[in-house]
Amino acid sequence: MMQFTPPLPHLHQITPFPNPTMNKNQIPRTRPSWPTGFPTSKALSSFGDANCMEQLLVHCANAIESNDVTLAQQILWVLNNIAPQDGDSNQRLACSFLRALTARAAKTGTCKMLVAVAADTHNNLTIDTHKFSLIELANFVDLTPFHRFGFTAANATILEATEGFSIIHIVDLSLTHCMQIPTLIDAIASRHDVPPLIKLTVASASSRDIPPNLNLSYDELGAKLVSFARSRNMIMEFRVVSSSYEDGFAALIEHLRVQHLVYAAEHPQTEALVINCHMMLHYIPDETLSSNYYVSVTSTSSLRSLFLKALRSLDPTVVVLVDEDADLTSNNLVSRLRSAFNYLWIPYDTVDTFLPRGSEQRQWYEAHISWKIENVIAHEGLQRVERVEPKSRWEQRMRNANFNGIPFSEDSVAEVKAMLDEHAAGWGFKKEDEHIVLTWKGHNVVFASAWFSA
Repeated sequence: MMQFTPPLPHLHQITPFPNPTMNKNQIPRTRPSWPTGFPTSKALSSFGDANCMEQLLVHCANAIESNDVTLAQQILWVLNNIAPQDGDSNQRLACSFLRALTARAAKTGTCKMLVAVAADTHNNLTIDTHKFSLIELANFVDLTPFHRFGFTAANATILEATEGFSIIHIVDLSLTHCMQIPTLIDAIASRHDVPPLIKLTVASASSRDIPPNLNLSYDELGAKLVSFARSRNMIMEFRVVSSSYEDGFAALIEHLRVQHLVYAAEHPQTEALVINCHMMLHYIPDETLSSNYYVSVTSTSSLRSLFLKALRSLDPTVVVLVDEDADLTSNNLVSRLRSAFNYLWIPYDTVDTFLPRGSEQRQWYEAHISWKIENVIAHEGLQRVERVEPKSRWEQRMRNANFNGIPFSEDSVAEVKAMLDEHAAGWGFKKEDEHIVLTWKGHNVVFASAWFSA
C-alpha cells in the first residue's frame, strides 16, 4: 500500500541554496525572500482552492524545467503546506502532482538541489501499488462506473453483433485482466439455446507494470475462466499470446492473421471475431514519440494507426473501443500538467462518495491515480505510457482505418442507465454521434464506441 508522505521537508530544511557549491550544513537558517505574488505562512490558507493550486503547480513545473532552483523550492514549500495527503479531494490531487514534480526533478536532474532533497525522501517517492486477487479486483472494478460503463455497453453490443454465430472469438485487450468476461459469458449462455463455442485470446504482456496488477498468471486466470464457462454449460478455449503494446501488439496481430486464414477456410461465416479494447490502446506509442523509438512507422502514421489498420485487414465482426476522454499527449510539460489536473480531479472527487477515509480500498484506488499522475508528469519517452487521447481523435483514427461507427441500441442504453442507477447521483451519460460518454457532474470521463468494417 502507498504511504503518501509529503515529499519535501519543512521550510528550514529547504531554504534555497545561495550558490551551487554550498552544502546542506551551510544552508542559511533564514526565511527565503518570496517572489512577487507568493505568500508567507500566514497567507497560505487563501491558496487552498483548485485554481490556485493548479497555478502553483504550473509555476513549479516551469521553474523545474528552467532549472530555477530557488523558485521551485519556494513553490514546493507552499504546496507542501497547503496540500496534505489526507486533505480534501483538491488537496490530495495537488499532493499527488507535488509528489510527481519532485520525482521529475529527481529523475531528470534539471534541478540538482531538488535532487538532493528528493534523495532524502526516496522511499516516499515510490508508489507501492497493490497486487489484487481475483475477488479483490472484481470488487474493485465494481466500485464505480469507470470500468463498468464500458463493460455494460460493450457486452450489450457484442451480444447483438454475434447473434447467430456458432463460434465467438473474443480478443480481449483489457486493462482489467478479463474482469468483463464472466458477465459476458453469463449473457451469452442465457441468450442461446445452443451456446456457441467461446474462444478467448489475451495478450500476456499487455499490461506489464501498469496498475491494477493481478497476483496470478494468465494461465491461472484462463483456467478459472474456462471452469466458470463450464459451470454455465459452455465450452471455452483460452489462449495467451505473448505480445505487448510497446510494438503495437505485433505478435498478436500476426497470430490473429494466421488464425483468420485457417478458420475462414474451414468454417466460413460461422465464426465472429470480436476485438474488445478496454482502456488499453492508449498505451500503444503515438505520434508524439520520435520514430527513433520504434520501427516500421512512417512519417505520417503512428503504431496506433497501424494497429487499427491491421485490425481492419482481419475483417472483424465488431470492434469495441472504450477509453478515457482526455488529452494527455502533449510534449509540453505545462500543457500536459494542465490537462491532467483538469481531468484527474474527477477520480479524487468521486472517491469521497463511496469509500471512507483510511480504508484499504481507498489507498489502493488513490495509489492507482497517483501512479497515473506520476507517469504523465515525471516521465518522458517510452517510459511515459499514459498517453490518453480524446474520443474525437480515436474516432478519426478509426475512420481513417476504414471502420464505420455503430450506434448503441436502445437496449444497450437502457442497460447502461440501469447500471448507473446503482452508483452516486453525480454519474451520468450522454450520446455523442453514434457513441456514448460517461460523465461526472457533467464532465466527460470515459467514452464507449463500437465499429464494424466499412
